[in-house]
Amino acid sequence: MNYISVKNNQTIPISSIPELDYSSFLELNVFSLIKGSKSHCLNYFGFPDAGKLKFICCIANDELSAINISSSIVDIKQPLPSLTKHNLVFEKFEREIHENYGIAYTDHPWLKPVRFPFNRFNNNISVADYPFFKIESEELHEVGVGPIHAGIIEPGHFRFICNGEQVLHLEVQLGYQHRGIEQLFLEKKKLLQRVTLAENIAGDSVIGHTLAFVNLWESLCNYRPGRDLQLARTLALELERVAVHTGDLSGMCTDVAYQLGSSVFGRLRTPLINYFQKWCGNRLAKGLIRPGKTNFPFTHELASQLTRLLGEYEKDFEEISEELFNLPSALARFEKTGVISTGQAATIGAVGMAARMSAIVRDIRFSHPHDLYPELHHEPLIKNHGDVHSRARLRKKEINQSIGYIRQLIQNPRTDEHNAFQLSPPAPNSFTISLVEGWRGEICHCAITDDRGELIFYKIKDPSFHNWLAMGLAVRNNEISDFPICNKSFDLSYSGHDL
Repeated sequence: MNYISVKNNQTIPISSIPELDYSSFLELNVFSLIKGSKSHCLNYFGFPDAGKLKFICCIANDELSAINISSSIVDIKQPLPSLTKHNLVFEKFEREIHENYGIAYTDHPWLKPVRFPFNRFNNNISVADYPFFKIESEELHEVGVGPIHAGIIEPGHFRFICNGEQVLHLEVQLGYQHRGIEQLFLEKKKLLQRVTLAENIAGDSVIGHTLAFVNLWESLCNYRPGRDLQLARTLALELERVAVHTGDLSGMCTDVAYQLGSSVFGRLRTPLINYFQKWCGNRLAKGLIRPGKTNFPFTHELASQLTRLLGEYEKDFEEISEELFNLPSALARFEKTGVISTGQAATIGAVGMAARMSAIVRDIRFSHPHDLYPELHHEPLIKNHGDVHSRARLRKKEINQSIGYIRQLIQNPRTDEHNAFQLSPPAPNSFTISLVEGWRGEICHCAITDDRGELIFYKIKDPSFHNWLAMGLAVRNNEISDFPICNKSFDLSYSGHDL
């Protein structure tokens, strides 16, 4: 077989991944492994290998819960035909490869920088030189927003081409932070340093990214966590989902000038994140998840507190949700605004809510389950219209679903298991992939070790890497005044993109 199939959080020898010539590699991944919305590209990257560049492509088969992996070794100086020409889902992956290593693609339609990382192939190109798309016309004008924004959000530039108030095109340019997170995973040798890095990939997805790293690391060390650890991790991931979705509903109300909804949803978010403070001493849950152990076991007392909290939360949440989704002035701004069709979402490889609000069943908890999701029998929630209203409704429904999961999990928390365990050294010459469905969507971490078990490559993919293009498409043919609510309805990450 010209690829190997693995499961989520499975470690394999790097030598077991079949190496193909590049033309066969392209043919396999573009025409054979991706078939409709039931399969998609999880990750595609290159890394230096004996003076050449080794490509690894990971394609998910969501029906079979399989991850199909193939590889190819190419000469860095050799121009290559692009996978993107045949399938747009590879577009940003190949742009990143080009930016990092200078691979020249002969037919890539949009070969622009992605992140402007500090260690990019060509340091003579700066973020100030980004080649924006332009339309020459006396009837059109450009509007630039950012990179410096009001408030505390991170830097990103939005360039609109408008005909009066109507948006014809939006280009999102990121790449201002140059944090070098992936390189730091190689440079920092202590496990505590690495898990701290994972916690800081995206500040609103601490649990999601930390869990991806911890599951990956435990797989590399051939360690399977007990049910107590899996319970705490699954609870934390669902509680993070409830908290951020609630805050996003507040932000969406703010952007349509619905002050009551903004205030009430915002107030409801606070006790949720304060619960993490009680559990582990940090409102964003930093310090809660650690490889092979926990310093903050989930106890019967914590379960009782969480039960009371959810009871108090639900009463007010249902009341304000009823008000919001029956308020004509809010619905007028939500409905038919910022639409992404099913075809567009599939074409760009959207993940998470950006896929599910357009009728695409794409949810790692369902297709590649981890931790305690197999026993929850998770069913993805789907909306069909792809607009701001669908994204708001989906948040509400996912909050209700997550609360149901949390109640189910804490009925009988087990606190008598031995939580601490000395991990074995990571497996040498190995490859591991870990997938987690964060509140924003699909998180993917990949790692490669050398013959001593040391990390030689670490790859991170936040769901925003896929979905920024969806947001750009959503504002087309809308008025520019609808941009804030379109943007907030996706709530994508700058830091998760600018690694």
